[in-house]
Amino acid sequence: MPSPPRLIAVVGPTAVGKTALAIALAQRFDGEIVNADSRQVYTGMDLGTAKPTAAEQRAAPHHLISIRPPDAPVSLGEYLPLARRAIHDIAARGRLPILCGGTGQYLWALLEGWQVPQVPPDADFRARLERRAAAEGALALWQELHRLAPARAAAIHPHNLRRTIRALEVTAASPDSDASPGSGSRPPSPPYDALIIGLTMPRAALYARIDARFNAMMDAGLPAEARRLAAAGYPLGQGPLASIGYRELGSHFAGELTLPEAVARAKTQTHRLARRQYAWFKPADPRIHWLDADAQPVNAAVALAEQFLSRPPAAD
Repeated sequence: MPSPPRLIAVVGPTAVGKTALAIALAQRFDGEIVNADSRQVYTGMDLGTAKPTAAEQRAAPHHLISIRPPDAPVSLGEYLPLARRAIHDIAARGRLPILCGGTGQYLWALLEGWQVPQVPPDADFRARLERRAAAEGALALWQELHRLAPARAAAIHPHNLRRTIRALEVTAASPDSDASPGSGSRPPSPPYDALIIGLTMPRAALYARIDARFNAMMDAGLPAEARRLAAAGYPLGQGPLASIGYRELGSHFAGELTLPEAVARAKTQTHRLARRQYAWFKPADPRIHWLDADAQPVNAAVALAEQFLSRPPAAD
């Protein structure tokens, strides 16, 4: 049997330096980068998602960047075949796929081979469930999900209404499928021979970097970017534009927050995002080779990659 394709994954919390490391590895090992950030797939959302700049995208080939408008949400079930196709194409051309991003669900779904039904969004179905949640509470919907698809429910916090509604939507379309982490939906062996490199730093230093980056986004024109998206008919605070930064600026434009309040709230929410990302990328996870983002991680990552690529291929 052929060996599974080799790839390198660069993971970790937001603002830790994943893009720069992935580009350095791509240049050193003839690689191409596959995006694993759930917001960088959308056009126009450039500054607010810290999307690789035009210069960074010229420095190394990137895939799955700016592939959909913000009113065409990309679900996990849609993302996976796109990413798998990109990885296969890169490997078939003799180059090294490098997966890079901070969306833990997307990354582990790829690396562990989750099988997720492709169910398009149903606006009417979602609206009905949102009305139910308003009347009965989010917990009532989660309890219904637990009755219909316990494995899916187990992977979702009972008060996470958005994910609960999406899981009920998938369950309604595929009642015989209960795919989620730990539900038995993974293949018997991983689909890729992967080296997973994680970047980390002390929490206080990471928060300071997050705050500095958000200030830089504002200086680079994030408010103007948000206004352009809103003027194009994409409501700030809804769908993909419920993302941090756009949501708070939308509240500012609506007169609900001052600009300093919106900036402070966005920074706080980004700190919380970083903590959630560490729940996906656990410091104790033996699969992840953690590197200090402040201690010349490129040299250490290159050494790990050289060792990984020099050993015999993994058996299928």
